[in-house]
Amino acid sequence: MEKAPGGTSVGVDDPYDHVDRCDFVTDEGKCRWAREHGHHDPAFANARSAEDFRCPAAVGPDGDPDDAEWDWADCSHFRCRNRDRECIRCGLAERRMAHSEERPLLEEHHLSYSEAREAGTDERPSGRPDGERGESPDGESDEAALSHEITVYLCRWCHAKVHGSWARIDDDASPDPEAIAEREGRRSREQSEMGFQSAAERFDDESNYQQ
Repeated sequence: MEKAPGGTSVGVDDPYDHVDRCDFVTDEGKCRWAREHGHHDPAFANARSAEDFRCPAAVGPDGDPDDAEWDWADCSHFRCRNRDRECIRCGLAERRMAHSEERPLLEEHHLSYSEAREAGTDERPSGRPDGERGESPDGESDEAALSHEITVYLCRWCHAKVHGSWARIDDDASPDPEAIAEREGRRSREQSEMGFQSAAERFDDESNYQQ
């Protein structure tokens, strides 16, 4: 399986198998990175501009996704950060308490790590349209130059299991009993805080307290 920089498993063999689409691709298959951040990579931006900013990894020249010419790995500015607020492994949903500093139930988990990537500040060489591998203009191998950020959400319990090097994110898993207890405890506190109490009931409570 793929490894994190610290040497622990990330829980997948190929991070790209768990990618739906690039964060920068619009619903029409256009490359938003080239439009908004193209000054960081003029050659890439100019190539995309010449094709009306079409993303070759998302759609083909006729707009058909099945005719896409690139894989996601071929694009040097690809990024995929999962925003679904539930554990991708066991399905545990996040339940955040307002005005609370309690540790979240979910944690962001990297399937692939970028080297120096922040949206709009990436200055690595462009991916090759033909998908060939080799060496980039600065001497860096394509494998390193095309390192991408791919993240999903895992609950704290699944996260620990995955980095313990034995669990996979696509396991047929159910939430840990401790995770369910933590979630239900938060749900109960949330419901009690949202409970309705009329002014008359509050007055009676205050009167009883003063007596």
